[in-house]
Amino acid sequence: MRLKSNDPCWCGSGNKHKRCHGDRQALSYPPVHLGGVSAPRPVPDVIVRPDYVATGTVSTSRSPQVQDAESLVRLRRACSVAAEVLIRTGELVAVGTTTDELDAVAHSIYVELGAYPSDLHYQGYTKSICTSVNGVICHGIPDDRPLEDGDIVNIDVTAYIDGMHGDTSATFHAGTPRAAVAGLVDTTREATLRGIAAIRPFEPLQRIAEAIEPFAESRGYAVIREYGGHGIGATFHADPHVSHHIDRSDDHIVVPGMTFTVEPMLTSGRPTFHQAADGWTEHADDNRPSAQFEHTVLVTDAGAEILTVTADGATAVGTLDSISARR
Repeated sequence: MRLKSNDPCWCGSGNKHKRCHGDRQALSYPPVHLGGVSAPRPVPDVIVRPDYVATGTVSTSRSPQVQDAESLVRLRRACSVAAEVLIRTGELVAVGTTTDELDAVAHSIYVELGAYPSDLHYQGYTKSICTSVNGVICHGIPDDRPLEDGDIVNIDVTAYIDGMHGDTSATFHAGTPRAAVAGLVDTTREATLRGIAAIRPFEPLQRIAEAIEPFAESRGYAVIREYGGHGIGATFHADPHVSHHIDRSDDHIVVPGMTFTVEPMLTSGRPTFHQAADGWTEHADDNRPSAQFEHTVLVTDAGAEILTVTADGATAVGTLDSISARR
């Protein structure tokens, strides 16, 4: 059941939720206006592109992506690259920095690591990452708007290398975090990891939603229903659709070797939104902030393994060890 405004806040402060992490004034942001968008950045010819860059069409299978030993090695590399791009780009989020500058940094890191930015020229998208600020739910296009003190921005990274896509995202604070917004961000991170921890082979995919949605609602947040995770590997977006809200009609069963993303989007307001004139940016109708985290995961014989970590285990999103420590 979703926490109500007059209920005691989930944080244990003893204050009503509306006077604490549900403080509407603290969660009130002006609409994010679209800024100027620069031209697509070039990628050296030596870097291999996904098929859709040249043809506009995805020719790889949309069937669930199940890896064998050889393909998993390649997917691990793509996921490691994505994790590094996200960490290094996220470190530069600051007041006064534009999301286009973040895109430039991410683009240069992709190229440095020999990877192609999967977003670039995917279905007409012209940037190398997605940057969703404050009340933007997802698919924000990097532009020339400087980040302001108290803003949050989700950076969504997908790297293509060795014939595989690795996908990860995290939400970062610019300047001094507002306590109410930090609660949203921390809850979204934890919800993501709880969803991953719930995965079990030969059990319903819905175990993920069953771990995420009640937890989010217990803290007063809503789960965006229209967007979810997806199968990933040789294909950027494949089946199954990974719902983060409970849907009893979803009868997918997960099996060892399957790879997909877990990426809940939580909002501090109503879970309704509209698309901007650019055809990509999804704005919350009430402009209340939204957060998202994402990992690419592998179903194992015992549960799930997070793949979007660097070679030394670093990640901007978090690990299952961190969620276990909270329980």
